[in-house]
Amino acid sequence: MRANEIFRHFARHTSIAVGTPIAFALAVALIIGWALTGPWFGYSDTWQLVINTGTTIITFLVVFAIQNTQNRDTRAIELKLDELIRAQKQARNVLLEVEEMDDEELAKLDREYHELSKHVQQEREQRDRPDQPRRAPRALSPRPSR
Repeated sequence: MRANEIFRHFARHTSIAVGTPIAFALAVALIIGWALTGPWFGYSDTWQLVINTGTTIITFLVVFAIQNTQNRDTRAIELKLDELIRAQKQARNVLLEVEEMDDEELAKLDREYHELSKHVQQEREQRDRPDQPRRAPRALSPRPSR
């Protein structure tokens, strides 16, 4: 196995394990156990250093493992969504590269979808009141290609 595969495997299992109620209960038990040993060690600096060092090291390592898993999951979701967008004839293919848009482009796209959702809501309300004429929702404008 390559180092990347070993780390991916480790990160995935670590991410799953630390997100369980059992892991949380073990962490709480560890802290309670540490706190109960305080009188035995006279609440010394070494006693405090043990928990500080231990939790810092564990947190530092787990952050990398969880970030790796989250990056992979995000990439997989993006690929699945890209495939769904590509497969739909009515979809705007510009959404395939939405991750590459700058903040202004994202804000504009967000406003367009917000506006569309308002039209959908109005149409739903009109459906509930049959005496009102129906209006078609505004079509989204395509974004120029780069």
